Amino acid sequence: MLNKTWITTLVLLSSLALLAANGAAPQDGAERLGKDLTPVGAIKAGNKDGSIPAWGGGLTKPVAGWKSGDHYIDPFPGDKILYTVTAANADKYKDLLSPGQMAMLKRYPDTWKLNVYESRRTASYPEDIYAALKENATTASLTDDGNGVQNCRRTSPFPIPTEGLHGIWNHVLRYRGKSTKRTVGQVAPIADGRHTMVTIEEEVLYRYNADGMTSESSDNVLAKFYQGVIGPPRLAGTKLHVHETLDQTSDPRKAWVYNKGLRRVRRAPQVSFDNPGTASDGQRTNDQFDMFNGSPERYEWKLVGRRELLVPYNCYKAHNAEKDPADLIQAGHLNPDLLRYEKHRVWEVDAVVKDGTSHLYKRRTFFFDEDSWQALVIDQYDNSDNIWRVSEAYPIIYYDVPALYDTLISHYDLQNGRYLTIGFNAEGQVEEWVDDLKDSQFSPAALQRRGKR
Repeated sequence: MLNKTWITTLVLLSSLALLAANGAAPQDGAERLGKDLTPVGAIKAGNKDGSIPAWGGGLTKPVAGWKSGDHYIDPFPGDKILYTVTAANADKYKDLLSPGQMAMLKRYPDTWKLNVYESRRTASYPEDIYAALKENATTASLTDDGNGVQNCRRTSPFPIPTEGLHGIWNHVLRYRGKSTKRTVGQVAPIADGRHTMVTIEEEVLYRYNADGMTSESSDNVLAKFYQGVIGPPRLAGTKLHVHETLDQTSDPRKAWVYNKGLRRVRRAPQVSFDNPGTASDGQRTNDQFDMFNGSPERYEWKLVGRRELLVPYNCYKAHNAEKDPADLIQAGHLNPDLLRYEKHRVWEVDAVVKDGTSHLYKRRTFFFDEDSWQALVIDQYDNSDNIWRVSEAYPIIYYDVPALYDTLISHYDLQNGRYLTIGFNAEGQVEEWVDDLKDSQFSPAALQRRGKR
């Protein structure tokens, strides 16, 4: 018979093994956060040749002259282009490009390019979010099937990732403020650049990001989301509510849509996975909103590791150009002269469709900013293993939050020559970071009331 000492030892060893298997970092690993690692888990030091600087805390204060409600002022207006990557010189930079980025240059050799600027590690979060990250590092774990998380609070659960699922959950649960409102434009130009602007109003209550909230106290709700199409007239009236969950297997996403013809609210189980996104003309799937959202259950996830990549970053020129979308919208892709690329370290995560299930994209390769866990570039492959669509997020630091978040997202279709971009500041408005959204505003009854207005 085992004595009490041996029983205690076995229980302890079993507990440590479970933590290691599900993702919680050992205490000594967590202690690196804020030392040689940033609070988010990035390498604090720069790279060997100095082209990536050390992280010095990021951008945490508004730029002089900016006030709430304004478009965000470029903190680096004097920065010059260091070099430009084109189809002609792409091989020289291939180690710094994703396969999808290389494919974009090949698809549009005369018009697509990457203007590369000085790398500026501006990503930052509030101090209480950094504290939550350090706590999550020693407590958070995946659910048994990996399709949910537990024992974490307010932000990314795994600042020291050891598997692919950690990476995608870090993106999905990253801090994005407490709640937002915005009216945005979305375009899906045909191959010659002609398009119709779709205007969409959105409200998001990031319930999991609220003060004091945990994965357990949030009632398994990550966020509550409202989206309504307000133009053009042929599309206006479509309205949607989504309750996004933390464990999507035990409690899948809940969605309701307002049918303007029937003037009734109906459950919408199809708002998930690879069904077409709202008013997207088939150019994105539902789980491509915010680059990726929803359940990871249809894929096998692999953490490839860190690498250096040329990625969109500090895209204030694009943000301010949104006031006149015509300056940005071109045939095949956005105007590259208004985009900014920088060399940054990213986490690469590869996702392949599981046997016995299906998705429009057989494989997806994600490149997450190591300083924020924002997905910046995603390559999506078809069933013949050809790169089909390339997604890029064009982020800025919303320095009043602070948080790094996309101002635009584009999904480029290499097969049909089309693309979809969402995020244009419709009618000159900018995203509002607010604290006054309530759970009651995201019920089926509330959606019915919105529909009848």
